[in-house]
Amino acid sequence: MGHIDSLPPLVSVEWLASNLDNPDLVILDASLPLPGAKPQPESERVQIKNARFFDIETTFSDTSTALPHTMPSAEAFAKEAQKLGINSDSLIIVYDNIGLYSSARPWWMFRAMGHPNVAVLDGGLPAWIKAGYEVEPAHSESVEPGNFAANYQPERINDAQDVLAALNDPDQVVFDARSRERFLGEVPEPRAGLRGGHMPNAVSLPFMSIQEGNKMLPQPELERIYGGLADKKQHLIFSCGSGVTACVLALGAELAGYENLSVYDGSWSEWGLPSDLPVTT
Repeated sequence: MGHIDSLPPLVSVEWLASNLDNPDLVILDASLPLPGAKPQPESERVQIKNARFFDIETTFSDTSTALPHTMPSAEAFAKEAQKLGINSDSLIIVYDNIGLYSSARPWWMFRAMGHPNVAVLDGGLPAWIKAGYEVEPAHSESVEPGNFAANYQPERINDAQDVLAALNDPDQVVFDARSRERFLGEVPEPRAGLRGGHMPNAVSLPFMSIQEGNKMLPQPELERIYGGLADKKQHLIFSCGSGVTACVLALGAELAGYENLSVYDGSWSEWGLPSDLPVTT
């Protein structure tokens, strides 16, 4: 095992298995229940050896707002990352227990906090188990605090006014990662009190459409999909229900060679609230 200077956005379970003993490696379990699903009982949860739980729901969210999964301050993020034993030179691998669902959110959060050495595990825990690699009962244990320092990059995170301006800007494209049925307002939103439909001029790209078997599609296929919807000179903004699966689209775009990317933090949890923000079906 040689020295690793940098990580690609996505790594395979084989790569992780061969690098498990790297002292700079930190594995984060960012599992999050699907909307409406009950959390898995603690007694049934398993994890990749030495994984540390990255709590998207509370610890790594701004709990002062009613919106779910919004970015905490740089100071709060750094403090919690240090508690997980993360250093400024850590090589971070993030996975979830569904495959490729919530793991891209911490990937994008660390990128937004100025830490490029972070990757998503392709296929997540199911792919790890399917390949026959070892797991252990999920547990938390104390670790030596790290020295992680955040260098927040605000251009990676958008608010509603940014998105509103982008919808009629030919140099920008807003993507919606929700299902096609939610995009068209044909089914109710899983969160109560939200309007159905989508932002005018937004592009529907359900996050599952860039995956197969809970793994990302090959790069040439991603290039074909994104290339049919936007060019690489445009700024791409990604939205979803609550800022989680929007990050899957950001991951796919980066793998397809796009560079000017950002995520709408409030996503439909904010835009769909009763307001003057435009909605169409």
